[in-house]
Amino acid sequence: MIDTDDGKRGARTMETQFDDGKAPGALRTIGEVTRALGVRQHVLRYWEEQFPMLRPLKRSGGRRYYRPEDIALIAEIDRLVHREGFTLRGARQFLEAVGSKPAQAALPLPEPAADAKQADSPSITDELKMIRADLAEALAQS
Repeated sequence: MIDTDDGKRGARTMETQFDDGKAPGALRTIGEVTRALGVRQHVLRYWEEQFPMLRPLKRSGGRRYYRPEDIALIAEIDRLVHREGFTLRGARQFLEAVGSKPAQAALPLPEPAADAKQADSPSITDELKMIRADLAEALAQS
């Protein structure tokens, strides 16, 4: 997990950096992944049930080995659920819609152009203030 200067969880890159001497494309155990991403082991196991596209290799004795693409997917699921506010179902549907390609899913949404807003239309704040005034008037009349 990456910490920002203000102590909050920061953005993760799709290529999680491991400081274990293994090659970047090496398989990782569940313990290595949890230490790198800050996601607990039982959560990873649960996510495997909830996200059909998350399928680590399983060897004898049921040991899980995560490929780099599995790790990128886990980081993307964590971002969607814990930072973007998606439910697990919503995150699964989102990933299915983008073809479970975490690199595509991590692309930020474009900001609306400043000139796209009409100058004569009230801002959202003004609209909310008008709604609040209307509600206050309705309550006063009842």
